[in-house]
Amino acid sequence: MKKLLLTFLSVIMLLTLTACGNSEGGEKNPAPENKTSAEKNSSEPAPAATTSGDKKILVAYFSCTGKTKALAENAASVLNADIYEIKPETPYTEKDLDWHDETTRATVEQKDENARPALADKGANISHYDTIVIAFPIWWGREPKIIDTFVESYDFGGKNLAAICTSGGSDIGTSGDYLKELAGNSANWKGGKCFFQKSERDEIKSYFDEIGIK
Repeated sequence: MKKLLLTFLSVIMLLTLTACGNSEGGEKNPAPENKTSAEKNSSEPAPAATTSGDKKILVAYFSCTGKTKALAENAASVLNADIYEIKPETPYTEKDLDWHDETTRATVEQKDENARPALADKGANISHYDTIVIAFPIWWGREPKIIDTFVESYDFGGKNLAAICTSGGSDIGTSGDYLKELAGNSANWKGGKCFFQKSERDEIKSYFDEIGIK
C-alpha cells in the first residue's frame, strides 16, 4: 500500500513540475513581442533619419578661390540646408583662370557655348530635396561652364531652383535666364542674385525671404 502511495505521489509531483516549466517558457517569450511590421509602425516612432535626405534644401556650389564657398556656407547656414561642392574632374589652376590670356582653359571654355567640363562625380542626391540653390562665381560675364554641366546632369522637375553668385564687378546678367532654360520648364525657377561683397547673413536671408525660400 505504501509503495502504491509513493508511486502516486511521484506521478503528481512530475505533472506539477512539467506544468511549471511550460509556464516559465511562456513568460520568457510573451506573444506581444512578435509584432508584425504594420503593428510596429503604428506603435513605435520612426527612427530618425541619418542621411541628409531629411533636409529640404540643398546649396550646391562651385568655387575656385574660396569666395563663393564662403557665400554658399552662409546661405546653407541661413537656410539650415545641406551643402554640396560641385567639383570638376580636372581642377582649375591659377593659370587656367588668367582672364588676360585668351588661350587659358577658362577663357576658351567661356567662349564656347557647347563646352561642358566633366564633373568629378554626380553624387548630389537631388531627388531628396524640394529646393536647390546653386552658387557660383561669374566668369567672363556668365556662369562657369561647369555649372551648365551640373544643371544638365540632373532632373530638376518639380524642384524650386535659385542661383546666387559672387563677382568682382559683373552682375548675374543673363546667367539666371540661361540656367532657367537649361533646367527646363518643369523646374520652378525662383531667380538669381549676385553678391559683390562678403555678404552678411541678414542680406542673404533677406534675399531668400524675398523669393520665398526658407
